[in-house]
Amino acid sequence: MPRFALKIEYSGAPFYGWQRQKTHSSVQQTVEDALAKMAADDPSLVAAGRTDRGVHATGQVAHCDLKRNWDLFRLSEALNYHLKPWPVAVVDVAKVEDNFSARFSAVERQYLFRIVNRRAPMTFEAGQVWQVSQHLELAPMREAAGHLLGLHDFTTFRSVMCQAKSPVKTLDELRIEEFELPHGREFRFYVRARSFLHNQVRSLVGSLVQVGRGSWSPDDMRLALEACDRSACGPVSPPHGLYLSAVQYEEDPFAKISDTA
Repeated sequence: MPRFALKIEYSGAPFYGWQRQKTHSSVQQTVEDALAKMAADDPSLVAAGRTDRGVHATGQVAHCDLKRNWDLFRLSEALNYHLKPWPVAVVDVAKVEDNFSARFSAVERQYLFRIVNRRAPMTFEAGQVWQVSQHLELAPMREAAGHLLGLHDFTTFRSVMCQAKSPVKTLDELRIEEFELPHGREFRFYVRARSFLHNQVRSLVGSLVQVGRGSWSPDDMRLALEACDRSACGPVSPPHGLYLSAVQYEEDPFAKISDTA
């Protein structure tokens, strides 16, 4: 059976996360239902990451096995037709080897967290960013983020429901950028690692906001990390500012072969 990789974009607002559930809508179920309308074998998806309820994605990757050897353009067009009116889109499709796994072949996952710092309520991007009304300072957040880079025991920033065998992870990047807006500022947190613990990014960002608003010092972040105690974590940020932005593989399944030498 041919195996296909799908790059999927979605708003997490109407879903209870990626993973299929018995009683609530999920992104996985929505895409699988669209596939079922095209393939009688009821195909299932394996995803690179199981995003939580309310979390968005611009670069989720999933794979599935189909009996029919679909033309890639027709497959993406048919899927997007059957995904309407859900806020889910297949933005790219590739045929991959049988040993490719969207989850286990991934060598890196990238997340983006967006915060808009302003007093007035959000209108156009409500539900797409975390609005923080208290003033945030970039420099102390960047200093605090430096304590988190590298190999650490991230027990403090790990959900009690996390099923990972070990809390030890390597954080390759935690970069914070500030952008001026007409009526405020936006802070973007770029986070990169091979894999993450459950709620790790939201826990890190929530604690960094404590630093940005002056409730914590940058060194308090180091102490929280070293405590290896969930109670030392700051408030966990809400899900709607978080995006799974990219998944990297040793060979990009979506790389287009150039027609020129």
